[in-house]
Amino acid sequence: MVLKSSFTILVVATLAVFSSYTPQAEAHSYADCIDWKFNKGGKQDWSDQGGKCTGYARRFPLGKDFGSLDSNWPPRHYLQDRNNPNAAAPCNTAVGATLSESQANPTSKAYGGQFGRMTVTSVGDTLCVRWPAKNHAQLFHPNNKVQINLSKARNAKDITQQELLKNTIANLNFKNCNPGSNEDRRPCGGCFKVPVRAKGTYLLQWRWMLNQGEWYASCADIQIN
Repeated sequence: MVLKSSFTILVVATLAVFSSYTPQAEAHSYADCIDWKFNKGGKQDWSDQGGKCTGYARRFPLGKDFGSLDSNWPPRHYLQDRNNPNAAAPCNTAVGATLSESQANPTSKAYGGQFGRMTVTSVGDTLCVRWPAKNHAQLFHPNNKVQINLSKARNAKDITQQELLKNTIANLNFKNCNPGSNEDRRPCGGCFKVPVRAKGTYLLQWRWMLNQGEWYASCADIQIN
């Protein structure tokens, strides 16, 4: 009887130790906002208190907690083909209006209502893009780049990933994040100037390399006036 009780205590204590250990999940980032506006007179703050989003990715669902769309529906991270990412589709073409970042016809159908608004900007303006750290902005993680690719095809169908790579307009610092202890939900971002383009609508791609050859991408349409 004493042996049985001792064994029970040992099992319970062991389970208690394991239940208290909650390792951080390795999740995947995506563009949360394409046109982030900081509060006037404020510092560069990527949190919801530090500014607001005025332009989104295609069919980006509104009303979700920041950084939650890797696990909550609909998930937003799109992993390109690991074996040949530069030949993969530049945008997530998953079936379903709440998942797909494929081009809409007309373009405006991917924005408004349950989705965020399209980015409207001008040549020379500064666009700031925001993303969640998803546990990948810690000191021991490599500071892999975020590519911003902007098509030169005006009012046109989406171009290929190979063509987009000829139109990289910025390489941003993935670890440019707010300080904080919540490594999963830390807001991060970077800014760039809108290059010379004729007036029209263009495909913009946010593309982040997590590991070598492992690329995640988000797509948006931006209207240049």
